[in-house]
Amino acid sequence: MTDQKEIVPEPQAQGKIEISPQAVASMAAYAATRSYGIVGMAAKNVVDGIATTLTGDPHRGIDVHILDGSIQIDLYVIVEYGTRISSVARSVANTVRFNVEKATGLPVSDVNVYVQGLRISSTD
Repeated sequence: MTDQKEIVPEPQAQGKIEISPQAVASMAAYAATRSYGIVGMAAKNVVDGIATTLTGDPHRGIDVHILDGSIQIDLYVIVEYGTRISSVARSVANTVRFNVEKATGLPVSDVNVYVQGLRISSTD
């Protein structure tokens, strides 16, 4: 799911701050699932899907990579049928980037959105 390196924003006079990739994945998941047109997160492949189902991983559908002090996030999403996919993908990427940068104070170099499926919501 994530690289095992910790993110160290800046050395502080009192010590250092480390943010785990899992924490970044939690922030990204929160922002993504509350974005318009996103109905769920998806596994990136069948093996990951089985593993996350068995373990109940809350970071399903999110990969975080730390590269030279910046963050790269891959989102695997399910989009609401009938919405404009490109607009939803652009919107969720911007929302995740904004929320993660605001929370961590670190730059997000890339937010890659992979649409893994479409779902029709119930009309009830």
